[in-house]
Parts: sequence; C-alpha cells; structure tokens
Amino acid sequence: METTRLPGPVVAPVRAVPKLSSVQQRIQVARLAQAEPSLGSAYAQALARWMGDPVLRLAGVPIVTECYRNPARQEELYAQGRTKPGPIVTYKRGGESTHNRWPSRALDVALLLADGEVSWSGLLLSKFARLMKAADARVHWGGDFPGEFKDRPHFEV
Repeated sequence: METTRLPGPVVAPVRAVPKLSSVQQRIQVARLAQAEPSLGSAYAQALARWMGDPVLRLAGVPIVTECYRNPARQEELYAQGRTKPGPIVTYKRGGESTHNRWPSRALDVALLLADGEVSWSGLLLSKFARLMKAADARVHWGGDFPGEFKDRPHFEV
C-alpha cells in the first residue's frame, strides 16, 4: 500500500488563550472588592492556579459575574422562572441570600471563552470549585448543595 505525504511540517492548530479587556479587568477588580476578604483571596488563589495550568487556561478564563447584589436585584432573580420567563436560578428571596450582605459572602463565576462567549459549563465550574476549596476549606460550592437544585456558578463562605 502506498501513502502520500504532503510537503512541509505538520503543525497543530493554535488555540487562542482567552484574555480580558482592560474594561473587563476593571469590572473584575470592582466585583472582587465587594467580596468578603477570605472569599476574594480564595478566588484570587484559584484563578492564579487555573491560569498557571496550560490546559485549563485554554478552556476559558474564570470571571466573577456577580458578587454583592441588593435585595431588589435578588427579588428580580427570584421572579425568574416563577412570574418572569427563564429558568429558576435562585430559591432565596431578597435579603435572604449570602449575596445580599456587605461585604458579600458569595460570588458567582462563569468562564470567558476565547471567542468572547460566556460559559456556565458544569464540568469547568467543578474543576474551578476544586481549586477554590483547596485555596480555603471554608468555601462552599453551589454544585455541592444538597437536593435537586445545584447552583454551580455559586461560591460562598
């Protein structure tokens, strides 16, 4: 059997590493400033470990999507899937969530992908959760909540 080889070296495609713009970086700093210091520190440590891993870094950049939220915002989210369209995202009413305290004892995380899209992949968030819990044993991950409702983007102390 004869094979044909194309000339030139075989080069694997290069995957882009997602990067935050300067505006996105400022937003991240502002959101983290809302967090309980131990939670912010755990996030920073987990983020550094994530970005230091060449495989994880290519999967996406963890970003804080929400930290402190006022009770009115909490009520908006509580209405989703009940009196407003969309899936249920919380079982806590305004004033009941760890997001509603100052400094916030909770933050929500997603992953910014290289194409600019945002992902809430349960698999990727579970990997980030391991890093968060390794950074501070007081961190609880919403993916470990008992019962049917798993709040995978959610981390709290």
